[in-house]
Parts: sequence; structure tokens; C-alpha cells
Amino acid sequence: MLTTNKLVTTSLFIACGLLLPMLFHSFGMAGKTFLPMHIPVFMGGLLLGWLPGLIIGALTPLLSCLLTGMPPLLPSLPMMLTELPLYGAVTGYLYHSKGRNIYLSLITAMLVGRLGAGLTLMLFADLLGIHLPPLVYVATTIMTGMVGIVIQLSFIPLLVNRLKKIITSEVIQ
Repeated sequence: MLTTNKLVTTSLFIACGLLLPMLFHSFGMAGKTFLPMHIPVFMGGLLLGWLPGLIIGALTPLLSCLLTGMPPLLPSLPMMLTELPLYGAVTGYLYHSKGRNIYLSLITAMLVGRLGAGLTLMLFADLLGIHLPPLVYVATTIMTGMVGIVIQLSFIPLLVNRLKKIITSEVIQ
């Protein structure tokens, strides 16, 4: 169930997911390399649970596409609409609901999300105009986003631990 505090915090993470990519792009930092939209999605799942994480992961790329044109409707948005909700839901479920290690939760979510994007590609390759084998696509996105993955694994645990102390216990539970 989404309490008022969780709803407000979910909205805050969505706003961060819209603003961070714009900030990165304004400094010439490529989104596919640094993955700034992923950070609020992971954090929302970790701090708020699987449902808010899923909502943040679904609404952030959709709103960003509608408001800024990034990610582009085709071919990126369909894969991101699979990948990011899985990130938020898996981290929320493993870390928040099941009490798993934060690194295990993040890495598992990264793999599940990218495999979900690969499945989307496999199902809709003709529509998306991407004719790569899905596992090649997944490996390519991992290699392209390696800097962002390192940033995520380095800073998200620190930020989550810091924010857990700030956010009221009602929001986290």
C-alpha cells in the first residue's frame, strides 16, 4: 500500500529521474554511458519497496520521453519500459522486502532488467529496427554502461544508507 509519504517520496524519485539525465546531458555526459535515470529507480526500490520501485521505473522513462524526447520513442523507450520497472521491483523486493544484501539486490536487478530488455528486443525486433541477437544487445548495453554501473554500485549503497537515517521510518516501512 502506498502511504502519503511513500507517494510523495515516489514522486520525488520520479522528478530526480527526469532531472538527473538533463543535468548529465548539459555537461555532455552520455546517458547510455552514465545511466543517470537508473539511479533514482534503484534508490526508490531500495528505500520504498517493490511497488514504488516498479512505478518509478515505469513512469520515469515514459514521462522523460514525453517531456524531453529522451529516451527516443523508438527504439529505446520499449526496452527501458521493461528494464527500469524490473530494476525498481527487483531491488525493492530483494532488499526492502526480503532483507537481502544491497549489492546482491542491485546486481540481481541489473541482470534481470537487462535480460528483460533483451526479451523485449527478441519479441519486438522488427518494430524496434534492432536486429541484434538479444544476448549481444544485453552484453553491449552492459559494456556501454560500465561507467554508470560502477557509479551505481559505488554510490547508491552510500546514498541509501544515508537516506535511511533521514527519511522517517513510516516512509521506509
